[in-house]
Amino acid sequence: MSESKFIYVTYIRTTPEKLWAALTQEEFIKQYWFGVAFDTDWKPGSPWRMHYADGQVTDEGEVAQCEPPRRLALRWRHKMRPQLAEEGEAFCLIELEPHQDTVKLTVTHTMPQPDSKLIQAVSGGWPSILSNLKSLLETGKVILTRM
Repeated sequence: MSESKFIYVTYIRTTPEKLWAALTQEEFIKQYWFGVAFDTDWKPGSPWRMHYADGQVTDEGEVAQCEPPRRLALRWRHKMRPQLAEEGEAFCLIELEPHQDTVKLTVTHTMPQPDSKLIQAVSGGWPSILSNLKSLLETGKVILTRM
């Protein structure tokens, strides 16, 4: 069976522990994720949910793996756009690896079907979000205020 896949790699001048905190602390996430909040306890098997301040849920799923500060895996289901939601569950793997005085951050988002509209959508979203994350950690400021 063919799948759709998006992979994004960046290097961030920080420590694995600081990057992990930035990926898992709700108030920090809101700063680089355009105000979207994450609700979860980050324990394997726990539900997670992303939503705007007005309560509108964008995505949700289950924490598949959580190994601080190196690996986070999420079962991912889009909720806002029907054409993306009908594709079903995707999988997102976030890996952190120390590299010299930086951390290599790899995000791999997959959908178990070819030509996934969800993967097309996240391939536009992840670069903006992760550029903001990198900038915020390295300079204290995001570079984009909206997608």
